[in-house]
Amino acid sequence: MTDRSAPVTMSAKDARERILSTLAPLNGSGLVALGQALGRVVAEDLQSPIDVPPADNSAMDGYAVRVDDLTGEGSRLPVSARIQAGVFPAPLEPGTAARIFTGAVVPEDADTVVIQEHCQEDNGLVSVEKLPKTGANIRRSGEDIGSGSTVVCAGTCLQPQHLGLLASVGLAEVPVRPRLRVQVLSTGDELVEPGRPLAPGQIYNSNDTVLTGLLERLGCELLPTQQVPDAAEATREALEQARGQADLVLTSGGVSVGEADHVKPAVEAMGRLDLWKINIKPGKPVAFGDLGGVPFLGLPGNPVSVFVTFCLFAAPVIRYLQGRSEPFPDPIQIPAAFDRPAAKREEYLRVRIKDGQLHGYPHQGSGVMSSVAWADGLARIPADSVVASGDRIEYFGFGALVG
Repeated sequence: MTDRSAPVTMSAKDARERILSTLAPLNGSGLVALGQALGRVVAEDLQSPIDVPPADNSAMDGYAVRVDDLTGEGSRLPVSARIQAGVFPAPLEPGTAARIFTGAVVPEDADTVVIQEHCQEDNGLVSVEKLPKTGANIRRSGEDIGSGSTVVCAGTCLQPQHLGLLASVGLAEVPVRPRLRVQVLSTGDELVEPGRPLAPGQIYNSNDTVLTGLLERLGCELLPTQQVPDAAEATREALEQARGQADLVLTSGGVSVGEADHVKPAVEAMGRLDLWKINIKPGKPVAFGDLGGVPFLGLPGNPVSVFVTFCLFAAPVIRYLQGRSEPFPDPIQIPAAFDRPAAKREEYLRVRIKDGQLHGYPHQGSGVMSSVAWADGLARIPADSVVASGDRIEYFGFGALVG
């Protein structure tokens, strides 16, 4: 059954929220080795089994002392030990100092580390030239991480810094969500794969390449892409096959009102179409639906529209299905370095940050893929809004949108 009540003037944010409200993250989880977990989504909160640091240790090179043994500036103590990192020391002998290096365990009975710049050592005696405060230059056990505390939350997409943190607490395996299997279908008899000669009226298929790269960057498992002829039966068969093996089906092209656009009626016949038009530029024709339990997202055919609508709708859908905690990034407010008149639709301009301002690409057409290659993000201009140079506008970096 088709939902034809979706308003044509729906904003991108409203459409995105409506789409996500119909979805549920993939079920299940599995353990992967820490070295194989980059880009995976954590399935449950991860706790540290140890304190970090595991014992009190020195924050500086210097001398471990007991403050009560210092009678004043210039106090001299015999050096009874040298302690390097990786060695567990014996207790500090009364009335002595221990030479200690950064990261080394502070010996029992020492309560302070005097930095070496405030000391002079000569013939086995150290002179303390500046009295320290008790507890100075000691990193306490558990100061960074306490045993049992959560170090990485469920829904986190693991980056190198997360892996380093997990390694630092000794975790060798990580419970992660399953990879999202995505099927990409391209429609259009005019499309030709790169490397082949073009006949009159044909264009190269850049959408598959762009979508493949975006999906790989989001950590998806890609099923082999398919180019579907502009025919109703071929479209139906491709969608039928895709829903049998994918967690998400993406199409580019075939969602306008043209006579040869067969995706929309095929989805309606197989399941449900929830969204049809969104009041944005580029990318007004966007379709979202359900193929018998498998989410479907139909993107426009123009290359820039594909890229922009993927950032605005497909990437949040993917993150949500992956179980990520933040499906869509918050914008940054940055001054515009351009003027722009009001438009009836919400616009997403290809822009680049330079000298703390947003500079727009001079040609913003939906077929100008060079604008995307030039830009480092999108600037959102609300419908019916005038932009004057210096106005602060919303900016979404590509790294945040598709990372």
